[in-house]
Amino acid sequence: MITLTKDTMQIVREQDVVPFRNRVREYATKIGMSLVNQTKLITAASELVRNMLKYASGGKVILEIISKNAQSGVRLTFVDEGPGIENVQQAMQDGFSTGKSLGLGLPGARRLVNEFNISSTPGQGTTVTVIHWKHGR
Repeated sequence: MITLTKDTMQIVREQDVVPFRNRVREYATKIGMSLVNQTKLITAASELVRNMLKYASGGKVILEIISKNAQSGVRLTFVDEGPGIENVQQAMQDGFSTGKSLGLGLPGARRLVNEFNISSTPGQGTTVTVIHWKHGR
């Protein structure tokens, strides 16, 4: 896998979400991603960035345009130093929520992208990496 473009954005308050979404759209447009796939990626990214703000008071997102086997994609890595997730497997189930939400965040985001990886250590933080390929499903 080759990284073609890389950028990092700090997300510390609600006002950071719109510029972040715009940057994700910029990256997706740059590789010629279809509008449907752009929408899936931006929706997943919005969900994940809002989780980061809500549960960890923010963090950073690494945005990358990547290439693998002549296919282009956008990789987003969300890194926070929040409380972490006690039970990642449980958090990935539809309907599970520690907040007062519908619990669609993590599993919903996972369904919208081609690749989804989460690692979390209670008391140290969470890292979520998603990839959506130009010709994703």
